[in-house]
Amino acid sequence: MISNLKDILLPASNQGYAVACFNVFGFEDSKAVIDAAEARNASVILSINLDMRQFMTMEQIIGMLRPMAESSKAPVCIHLDHTYEVEVVKQAIDTGFTSVMFDGSQLPIAENIAHIRDVVSYAHPKGVSVEAEVGSVPYASGRDHIKSALTEVSDALAMEQQGCPDALAISIGNVHRLESGSVEIDMKRFNELEKALSIPLVIHGTSGLDDKDIKILSKRHVTKFNVGTVLRKSFGSSLRATLNSNPELFDRITIMQQVIPDLKDTATKVIDLLGQ
Repeated sequence: MISNLKDILLPASNQGYAVACFNVFGFEDSKAVIDAAEARNASVILSINLDMRQFMTMEQIIGMLRPMAESSKAPVCIHLDHTYEVEVVKQAIDTGFTSVMFDGSQLPIAENIAHIRDVVSYAHPKGVSVEAEVGSVPYASGRDHIKSALTEVSDALAMEQQGCPDALAISIGNVHRLESGSVEIDMKRFNELEKALSIPLVIHGTSGLDDKDIKILSKRHVTKFNVGTVLRKSFGSSLRATLNSNPELFDRITIMQQVIPDLKDTATKVIDLLGQ
């Protein structure tokens, strides 16, 4: 069943678990994620990042993902990830995304809040949820222009009260696209944010966090974890292993029928880690 972000995160917040938000890049990984969610009776979020949006049009993406979400036995949200242009966010809303993220993290807080208020006023009457970011989560590679800045409690509170988004991404030491090793979470800053805020919190860069930190955060005020690198690495490893085991394979469906179960296993482990 198709759902928006607010409806998926509310039970998570009430029951002390978090929802996995997977960056997906096609039918195969989307199917694997939904299969994992159905098997666990869990909710899940299919997220589209900038790379995917530049690869396919939003109409093409929704044409593929929305029927999958609507026919799923599990609640599935279709989410537009980090987007820096309000008009592109509104286009996604009109196209059929059920959740959007306007990323104003690189802007002064007053401008960030003003843009979020604009997006919220456009999205909510259409039943679409909105995610904001305060502070700035850096990238390990690929987005050198994105700064690194811990979330200030006063800025986050202002966003909650004035911007009124449905979820708030925070920066507490987490890093996007970390392929090896792990980062240290600033638990002091998280405790301050958790105490001050009532809005559901979001962690980006889950693949770079220690499992113990993920478990702690998911039982507290973080209700959404964005997952990308671990699923992409699983896809690459499974694809290489499949082709190496039978160099004569060439049929795409035959190959992907062997890759999808590995992706499902990876997604299942993440869902389980978050407490669903």
